[in-house]
Amino acid sequence: MRDIVHRHLGKVVAGAAIAVAGTAVMIGITLPGTAGADTTGGTDGSGRSAQQSAQGRDGAAAAVQPGVVEEAPAEGDRGKGNDPLTDDEIARVEKLAVNRQLIDRSENVRGARGPQRIDVQLAEPEADEVDDASAPRRADVTVYDYQDDTLVTRTVNLDTGKVERTATQRGVQPPLSLAEQAEAARLLIADPLGADLKADYKDATGKELTSDDQLQLSGMVYRAAPGGSVSVEKCGEHRCTRLFPKVKNGPWIDARDFVIDLSARKVIRLG
Repeated sequence: MRDIVHRHLGKVVAGAAIAVAGTAVMIGITLPGTAGADTTGGTDGSGRSAQQSAQGRDGAAAAVQPGVVEEAPAEGDRGKGNDPLTDDEIARVEKLAVNRQLIDRSENVRGARGPQRIDVQLAEPEADEVDDASAPRRADVTVYDYQDDTLVTRTVNLDTGKVERTATQRGVQPPLSLAEQAEAARLLIADPLGADLKADYKDATGKELTSDDQLQLSGMVYRAAPGGSVSVEKCGEHRCTRLFPKVKNGPWIDARDFVIDLSARKVIRLG
């Protein structure tokens, strides 16, 4: 694993050299129609330069109006029709969907009480409401319960505040949330199998890797292949991930040999 970082750094240096060389070549190229022209500006069709055209008859430069930055419009408490959910609507439907009963009987990715937030999206309108401008807005709140590995989606009516539907699924693995990626990194850093990751980080930065916030993280859900390794056979039923860590403002670190089983809270080396 340690060689990967050095190879990557080599590619970065080589890429920079190519970019500099390419820039040098570009500087030496003369564009069609510009040979012998004044390169400080274009012309306005009369043979005068753009700079000359911008001046008045008395030679004074024309005034340039300052740019204006417009403020973004206020978001408001509630959206309309197919508008994206506002921050206020997201906060409201999360409270409505994740009630006390669900909190008490579920666990998040860190093993604490309450489900893991995955996503909140505007729900599709009902079939008979597609062309109805007065149709209620609904939101789908998706959470993952690590206590029994179930994906729970609750549809909340934003007009009435009621949970209209609840769907519970097993073996369904949506993309990882940022919190899940961070927890996967924490598990890998704390595990003996994370020694190479920490060594690579130190090689690249000269510093010790002690926290997930020292890395830029991305990850993907990992599912066990039929007839594959017994060590990862639960992945798909369990929530598992492969991480692709990157030193902030630095190189990628190859961690593809590891799968983090978030449900079992353990790190597995492939192969």
